[in-house]
Order: sequence, then structure tokens, then C-alpha cells
Amino acid sequence: MGIPGTLAALGDDLLAVRAGEGDEEAFEVLVRRHGPELLRLARRLLGGDGDAEDAVQEAFVSAWRRLPEFRRDAAFRTWMYRIVTNRCLNVLRARRPVQPLEAAPEPEAPEHTASPERAAESAAAVAALGRALAGLTPEQRACWVLRELHGLSYDEIAAAVGIGEPAVRGRIFRARKHLTEVMTPWR
Repeated sequence: MGIPGTLAALGDDLLAVRAGEGDEEAFEVLVRRHGPELLRLARRLLGGDGDAEDAVQEAFVSAWRRLPEFRRDAAFRTWMYRIVTNRCLNVLRARRPVQPLEAAPEPEAPEHTASPERAAESAAAVAALGRALAGLTPEQRACWVLRELHGLSYDEIAAAVGIGEPAVRGRIFRARKHLTEVMTPWR
């Protein structure tokens, strides 16, 4: 089942207005458009498919209920990032101890240049990065993932996390400092 053609051409703002008025097909377009990106975010923050899928599903249910209140002072995408990030932070805060975050997988090297030594080294580096990311606070991890892996601006991160831009910059600075220190042996 594809995205309805006429709706797929509409921008997020108009789709959000229509969805807020009860148009389920418009909301379906928004879910299909942003769902994969938000699921990647949740996986990176939570480190697992089950919790990530639950967080994104709950976020979309919450968004559907709250769309009539959506003031469009931020882009729909940023608003969804905020809802998903908050869901993930709640899950992370509830965990004891914090579970390690699986790092973004390294792109596979072509067959002809891959060697067992390189593969083992890459796997060890990815595992070390996962442990290093697990050493961040949930708030630092969220800001770092949104900036480094999803490419959001500081303003967008501030809106998504619900803090000021200086706080975002501070969290990212501390996260980068921690990761640089922990990952120094892998340079």
C-alpha cells in the first residue's frame, strides 16, 4: 500500500493541519514520511528494536491525539523529534543500569579490500564506541545523536529536547569531550 498520490505531494504543515482536523490519510502520510527516520533515532538512543519501536509508536499515538493543539511554532518534524526524544529519555531514565547503546554500524568495506584483521578491528572499535556512548548521560546522548547522527541544528535540538541552545551546546561539548577521551586509543 503506497502513500496516496495527492497527499504525498503536500508539505508537512498542510498535512498536519489536515490530520489535526481528523484526516487519517494525511496522518498516515506523515507517519510513512517520518517514521523510518524517527525509528533510527529511537534505536540509536535506546539500543534495541523493541523499545525503539514502542517509543515511536507511542509518540505517533500521542501526536495524533495532540495534533489539534499543534501550534506550528516549530516544524512537524522537529515536534516529532521532541516527542520521540522525550519518550526515549523516559525509557533511559527508568533503566537501571543503563543498557549499552549499539553504535551506528560502520559501512561495510567491499569484499576485495576487507581482511579479517580489519573486520576484527572495526568490530572492536564499534563495541568501544557503544561502551563510550553508554557512559554519557541520557540527555548528553540524545543531544549528541541528534547532532552527529541526524544532523539537526542546535536550534532544532533545543526544540526537540526542550532546553535552551546554550544547554544543548554544553551537553554536546561534554559528550564530545567524553567520547574523545574514551576513544583516544582507537585514533
